Amino acid sequence: MTQIQFIQSQVNTKPKNIEATLKLLSEDCTIPFISRYRKDQTGNLDEVSIEQIAKLSKQFDEIVKRKESILKTIEEQGQLTFELAKKIKDSFDLQEIEDLYLPYKKKKKTKADIARENGLEPLAKLIMAQNNDDIDFVASQYLNKNIVNEDEALQGARDIIAEWINENTYIRKNIRRIFQRNGIITTKVSKTKKDDEAAQKFSQYFDWSEPISKAPSHRLLAMLRAETEGFVKLNVEIEKEEALTFIEENTIKNSRSEAKTHLELAIKDSYKRLLEPAISNETLQEAKAKADTKAIAVFANNLSQLLLALPLGEKRILAIDPGFRSGCKVVCLDEKGDLLYNETIYPHQPQNESAMAMKKIRSMVNAYNIEAISIGNGTASRETEFFIKKIAFDKPVQVFVVSEAGASVYSASKIARDEFPNFDVTVRGSVSIGRRLADPLAELVKIDAKSIGVGQYQHDVDQTKLKEELDTVVVRCVNSVGININTASKSLLRYVSGIGEKMAENIVAYRSENGPFADRKQIKKVPRLGEKAYQQAAAFVRIQNGKNPLDNSAVHPEAYPIVENMAKDLKIGVNELIANKEKIDQIQLEHYLTPEIGILSLKDIVKELQKPGLDPRKSARVFEFDPNVTSIKNVKTGMILPGIVNNITAFGCFVDIGIKESGLVHISQLKSGYVSDVNEVVKLHQHVQVKVVEVDENRKRIQLTMIL
Repeated sequence: MTQIQFIQSQVNTKPKNIEATLKLLSEDCTIPFISRYRKDQTGNLDEVSIEQIAKLSKQFDEIVKRKESILKTIEEQGQLTFELAKKIKDSFDLQEIEDLYLPYKKKKKTKADIARENGLEPLAKLIMAQNNDDIDFVASQYLNKNIVNEDEALQGARDIIAEWINENTYIRKNIRRIFQRNGIITTKVSKTKKDDEAAQKFSQYFDWSEPISKAPSHRLLAMLRAETEGFVKLNVEIEKEEALTFIEENTIKNSRSEAKTHLELAIKDSYKRLLEPAISNETLQEAKAKADTKAIAVFANNLSQLLLALPLGEKRILAIDPGFRSGCKVVCLDEKGDLLYNETIYPHQPQNESAMAMKKIRSMVNAYNIEAISIGNGTASRETEFFIKKIAFDKPVQVFVVSEAGASVYSASKIARDEFPNFDVTVRGSVSIGRRLADPLAELVKIDAKSIGVGQYQHDVDQTKLKEELDTVVVRCVNSVGININTASKSLLRYVSGIGEKMAENIVAYRSENGPFADRKQIKKVPRLGEKAYQQAAAFVRIQNGKNPLDNSAVHPEAYPIVENMAKDLKIGVNELIANKEKIDQIQLEHYLTPEIGILSLKDIVKELQKPGLDPRKSARVFEFDPNVTSIKNVKTGMILPGIVNNITAFGCFVDIGIKESGLVHISQLKSGYVSDVNEVVKLHQHVQVKVVEVDENRKRIQLTMIL
């Protein structure tokens, strides 16, 4: 199987598209660049398909490398036959490859090894042949100083047979299938930890069982966490008789032979001591890997929605990190998000300096020409929102409540210290709350994605895969929006196609020394930014009010001559062509085809000329919670409340109804009828109406439904 065939077996596209994609990837082209500016070569593959091709290419290379290593090892042992080599070379199933390698794998000395050292392998072969009826007599021929009687000889022979059965590729494959199809995952509570307070959140798994093939990802991860923390013991089992019957049918060929009894004993020993523990663990690890994939996909989807949340845009913002005893930390930011002023007010208990706080807020709004107020949704959020809305401002001021998840992580980070070396964590946290209203994407890229809190069991899944997937999401989001190179932070720039962390530092340093970039060509003057990096990055950065109007669009510089020819043919300038629907509609695309730029790219160019530099995100909207609900004490069964979806999991979504505790809408309560995927019904930050089904004030849990 070739690399192209391997990839095509899992990606539904033509071989030539895969080949073109692999060629572009080998030339160090980035996935955002390929998906946006090389559509004609790839057959219009999107980022997800290209990412999959890149992953499968890497997987193919890893399989090939593993096979080469295995073949070399077996050959060095002098045991590589033509038939075995062909089986390994022809297989691209890693489990099958490892099964084929198992008999030759270095391992600790086994019972079978000891039996072989004692000369018992010929006896094992005779028993397996099932042709001799006087097994005891045959066994007596193998006695020596280490094997003193027939029973020991036969036991040693059975140890060897047990290992052969365990290493039989066909048997392993089919026992594995039985586990995958019929395996039951069971948990048993640890008697010594059963009464621990921390164990109670796992109480439903104290004595639990279900088919592993049907266990949803969140439940499997919960069971595994309970085991990790020592509260339960977990196992995957099948009906033993089904497995033994299958092995016997494929091992015992002569039921009348005296060898049958010894084979049955060897089969039972092989299954109990070798096969069952190994395949059970394999099955659990495979289920864990699938659960990880599902959980990571949920996290990635949520992160994407969060990063692409509605921005307010370049506005002067007053941001508040609310609190009671320690007061509310207030900052004023200009249109670029720069800190103008900070203050602490104490409108709530125990100080209750409401009148003074109102006076300070009005003064700040007027002095800094504030257009919007951003309030963090943590402790004292609703109380602060009510307090702000009581203030009679001299002009309209929009009031928003924003998620402050991860703000504390940012405030203590090196990035925050570098940005605000002379201010403490409270001021930095408030700045983050304000900036994430203006542009969630630009601010949230500064925070470790795992700290944003929009996933499930993120600390239990494969951390390497999680990081890779979340980084991919951030890159995809940043490049889908584009960035202003003259205002973007180093944290944002590093995710731009072709740039990376070091180059982002160089761009910021160049900008600080030489002032704003006047056009895209000037980017080439940044130290160590070569032609390849420029090709990959240029179209994803924007220069507002620059020399060339196309620099504030997603048109790639390599296509500028084409746009200029379009304008020339229409007898107007490029400036006059941009956003001129009447003229754009007159463009005949086939006249501008080149070997490098085909019809798909030309359609994108025309689309961009119609609305150059358009941010794909809409503008943020003010949301009003129920003013009568300020704490869980106010929440009553039957209430219908407005809310905002603030987290999505595989089993449902959590909705912010304006209090500290979010309510859960189970997947079965999202809408009438069956729902297979929560994201089919709701999206992060979606405004919804929910009905209260149940309130558990002691456990701080609220059950909601969207079926009204």
